[in-house]
Amino acid sequence: MAGQGSTGNVVAALCSFFIPGLGQLVQGRLLMAIVQFVLAAVLWLILLGWIIHLWSILDAAWYKPGRYD
Repeated sequence: MAGQGSTGNVVAALCSFFIPGLGQLVQGRLLMAIVQFVLAAVLWLILLGWIIHLWSILDAAWYKPGRYD
């Protein structure tokens, strides 16, 4: 992927919009996908999952390959 604003990041952000962590999984970041999915699931129990959900969407949209790898 070319980085922020690329088509791949837009698709990943849309995936994370529906399921937290799915966008990171699409980008090949398995560990981050698991972390965000589990955190969102746990925090939705106390109605704070939207925070992780939003973080997941923004993280997928702003991801630049090599920055965290």
